[in-house]
Amino acid sequence: MKKKAILLTVVFLFSTGLLAQAQDGGVSGTVDLTYQSKYIWRGFDVYGNDSAIQMGADLKLADTGYGMKAFWSRANESGFENLEEFDITLYFNNLVYEDEMYAMNYTFAWTYYSYPDEPKTVRNFQEFLLSLAFPKICPAGFVPNYTIIRMWPAKSGAALNDNGGWLHILGIGYDTTLPPLVPELSEQVLHLSGSLVYNGGVGAAYVPLNGSVDHDWSHFLLSAST
Repeated sequence: MKKKAILLTVVFLFSTGLLAQAQDGGVSGTVDLTYQSKYIWRGFDVYGNDSAIQMGADLKLADTGYGMKAFWSRANESGFENLEEFDITLYFNNLVYEDEMYAMNYTFAWTYYSYPDEPKTVRNFQEFLLSLAFPKICPAGFVPNYTIIRMWPAKSGAALNDNGGWLHILGIGYDTTLPPLVPELSEQVLHLSGSLVYNGGVGAAYVPLNGSVDHDWSHFLLSAST
């Protein structure tokens, strides 16, 4: 893939969620079903401008910081059957020095990406993630964060070894409160974030005609959620 300018990608999505909470001290979790007009993964348009249906689940073990996520994605148009995706993530999250200006929230995560309609040696891969955020370092409320990701094929000698490599993500977040739409509702917290991504060779499998990925700043992301 030839060197390109930083891309600003806006993805419109509509989602509905189901929330399930266990008793205090047990397991809590969320389940969500999402329609995406585009499935953008690490800056790549996986389904070539086609929409997707996605389902996810996130289970947390009380207040231990340990959790597990499951994710499923399928294109709404034909031609992408081999790219139906099912992922499993195990993670640990914790906050240290919480009373200090240099308080740090860190997350370790491991993800296994699988494609049920493909042999494991063709496309499956894994990633390890470390993410750091500093919620109190800026008095104005901005939260800087940094994420490093290492990806590699699930099987040695995999056909798509070019999925392997490093990603570096520099980001910043900010929360603001919105007034309720009607008096009966509580205030809404709007989460705003932006991130700049450096791609160290990840994702060549998604480049047409067996292209390659430059080691360069690849894309910029903006998001807003409640």
